[in-house]
Amino acid sequence: SCLFFFVCPPRVSERVTHRQSVRLGRTIKLPCPVEGDPPPLIMWTKDGRNIHSGWTRFRVLLEALRIKEVETEDAGTYICKATNGFGSVNINYTLIVIDDSSSRNGAGSSSSVRPRFTQPAKMRKRVIARPVGSSVRLKCTASGNPRPDIVWLKDSRPLVDNDSGAAGEAKKKRWTLSLKNLTPEHSGKYTCHVSNRAGEINATYKVEVIQRTNSKPILTGTHPVNTTVDYGGTTSFQCKVRSDVKPVIQWLKRVEPGDENKFNSTIEVGDHRFVVLPTGEVWSRPDGSYLNKLLITRAKEEDAGMYICLGANTMGYSFRSAYLTVLPDRKPPPVPVPTATSPGLPWPVIIGIPAGVAFIFGTALLWFCRSKRTCSSSSSSSSSTSSRDRGAQPAGGDKDHLSYEDYIAHQQLLLAQGGGGGATALAPKVYPKIYTDIHTHTHSHVDGKVHQHQHIHYQC
Repeated sequence: SCLFFFVCPPRVSERVTHRQSVRLGRTIKLPCPVEGDPPPLIMWTKDGRNIHSGWTRFRVLLEALRIKEVETEDAGTYICKATNGFGSVNINYTLIVIDDSSSRNGAGSSSSVRPRFTQPAKMRKRVIARPVGSSVRLKCTASGNPRPDIVWLKDSRPLVDNDSGAAGEAKKKRWTLSLKNLTPEHSGKYTCHVSNRAGEINATYKVEVIQRTNSKPILTGTHPVNTTVDYGGTTSFQCKVRSDVKPVIQWLKRVEPGDENKFNSTIEVGDHRFVVLPTGEVWSRPDGSYLNKLLITRAKEEDAGMYICLGANTMGYSFRSAYLTVLPDRKPPPVPVPTATSPGLPWPVIIGIPAGVAFIFGTALLWFCRSKRTCSSSSSSSSSTSSRDRGAQPAGGDKDHLSYEDYIAHQQLLLAQGGGGGATALAPKVYPKIYTDIHTHTHSHVDGKVHQHQHIHYQC
């Protein structure tokens, strides 16, 4: 059952048959149908021993264990253990290997399986050269029914452990002869003889132990090779050097003519000058050679050119060249953002535009002033004529346009009303050449009242 937050320990999702049988030489799959959250980790064991990648005929799949070319020794107890940290579950199997030949009292050799090599790809190189002090492994992995035996021979004579300095015994899932600390006496032909009652097979290796001599390094293989890389990509050159002593491996890049001043120091190799590049670690290989790699990251156009691997020791040096091609950058170049600049105008236009605006504004202002004067003159003349025709205006007249004559007549009327008969004696003397300026101000209050003020200015 699942725990909190939907965490489930492993459980068996299907029914399985715990007793499995298979015929000799066939292939079988033992299922392991389990599920859980998180998904469980699967581990297989046989008779208490963990099954790993070294078991060449065994392969752990996603939900099964596959056994190819079943042999008699494959019979036993298999356990699939599933664990996910919140629990575990086991599925047990008992595997029975059926040998048809046993039902025929051992006389039916036709039911036996002839031996065969199960890893021929690892046996293609039959001539092996190694320097003194190195090591070599010779493989003859095979299967058959019944399980075949293996015997190692050197130059057609049975090999003894003391002769090879290594373990030449054939053990279950160990079909390898290891020769260590090679000496010139180890040179010769090594043959693995694999047989059972159904037949036999052989494979022969020729081992050559090279005596070390004091000589300059030799570049082996085809590296470095011409390489092409995308702009901004990553690539590498490698160099394999054979030398009696550990060599110095250096990478150089050719300097194009005219670019010598760009570098602090260069060296001359052949007819060209080169710049020395930083070099990584030099690895020693079991075959007595030395390997070094040059890594190029974020390749740019200036990285293109000729590269040289230079191997040197106290006896001299050897080198080999290769070219690096960097493909052009496929990204479009950035589009420049135009700057906001005012277009250039000729100076007559620059001067003429403000002048024209000023002229138009002045003309409009002059027209407005003349129009106002004409209106004021007409209003005054009309008021005087009307006053003379009508006589004195009453107090409630329009005081905003009251002329001087109207105002004097209005004041005389007020004096006459207030002073009675003495009004004539108290009437002020009138000066017809007095100019007045009358302003009326009206104030409105919040309560709705309206109040007016009148200001009068006299000037002789």
